[in-house]
Amino acid sequence: MAIVGKHEDVTPEVYDDGKIAKGVEKRVLIGPDNGAPNFIMRHFTVKPGGFSPFHTHDWEHEVYILKGKGFLRLENEQKPFEAGDYVFVPPNEKHQFVNDTDDVLEFICVIPKYGN
Repeated sequence: MAIVGKHEDVTPEVYDDGKIAKGVEKRVLIGPDNGAPNFIMRHFTVKPGGFSPFHTHDWEHEVYILKGKGFLRLENEQKPFEAGDYVFVPPNEKHQFVNDTDDVLEFICVIPKYGN
């Protein structure tokens, strides 16, 4: 069954302990609960000065930046991005999404179902 929805109608999971993650909201737009057999699509909002955990895992991230600017923190470098950019993070590469601006950052992140 096809589904159409609005991201703001999905209840976010909030990550904000100020140390590991700050000012992050994650909404699972499409995933196992919708019957999606292969992928999970998530919408992230990162508040000004916020950041996701600096972490690694066995699956890739495929990201599209919807709004704002920031940078991808890696082990030995930072890669800036802005609205309209795409970001690919390969499996097992340590990474973190950082919003170092005064504006909200929003992006779509797609992962394989087993990455849930």
